[in-house]
Amino acid sequence: MSDILTLYKKTLKIRYFEEKIDWLFSRGRLGGTTHLCIGQEAVAVGVDNALSPDDYVVSNHRGHGHLIARGADPARLFAELLGKPEGYCRGRGGTQHLSIAHLNFLGTNGITGGGIPIATGAGLSIKLSGEERISVCFFGDGASNQGTFHESLNMASAWSLPVLYVCENNVYAMSTRFSKVSRLTDVSARASAYGMPSAVVDGMDAVKVSDAARMLAVRIRAGHGPALLEAKTYRYCGHSKSDARAYRSSDEEALWRMRDPVLLLEKQLSGLLSASEIETLRSRAVSEIEDAYQSAMLMREPGVHDAFEGVYADTESYVPQGNL
Repeated sequence: MSDILTLYKKTLKIRYFEEKIDWLFSRGRLGGTTHLCIGQEAVAVGVDNALSPDDYVVSNHRGHGHLIARGADPARLFAELLGKPEGYCRGRGGTQHLSIAHLNFLGTNGITGGGIPIATGAGLSIKLSGEERISVCFFGDGASNQGTFHESLNMASAWSLPVLYVCENNVYAMSTRFSKVSRLTDVSARASAYGMPSAVVDGMDAVKVSDAARMLAVRIRAGHGPALLEAKTYRYCGHSKSDARAYRSSDEEALWRMRDPVLLLEKQLSGLLSASEIETLRSRAVSEIEDAYQSAMLMREPGVHDAFEGVYADTESYVPQGNL
């Protein structure tokens, strides 16, 4: 009961946070771009449920869900996306370059497959220092065709590094269906080329993701080297805010929505909680996210001083080098 309830609350928090971000972008209240994980929440919460606070996590361009599942404060996350100094990276990282040291979250990444070697390096650091933790990396199916994927898995396997590679296979790499760029049905099949175990899991079911991730994580912690987990999932929104999803049908989208991560968890909770109790949890999650946004809006706006804070801590001792 407690495990499923935790998964459900985190899933709701991610869902409503992402929906709020979508709402803000649609009204021009946020700059830049965004990559929403609506529909993919079960992967983030399921994998995190199998981790310890000491484990490293490396994300990708679609990282809000990974952050919230890890325990990030939605208010400070909103502040970061709003460019405010009280954001996690003082408003400078935005959605693509977010890192939170105290959560051992090593960063989101705007480069396809860019986080895979970072997670592998973290795994090497763990092994060299003899620490009891693992490194976890999230990436999409499109990244599995990048050289960083193959080089990293080969290195991790050869050196038996404690890394869990998590492929969020959401069918499309931007607008390209995975089946058009690979003869393999499953990304996980590539693990055998590097002598590492793998598993395929229903990425819409948080409980199943948690069980599969925990099984592989236990093996990794025991010193048996890396593993690859492929979660079959689906993003409801386009690749980014400018994607109209013309490359896929409404029937396909409707089919995936029938296995919505929120609805699946509510079905699993139906014998434990009443409909009114579930509705109360939904309402609380909506209020929590709205309160977080309002809190972020009240945080101070960046000033001239913030642009230089942390760059040259002792401004009086800085001497221009004369090469500008």
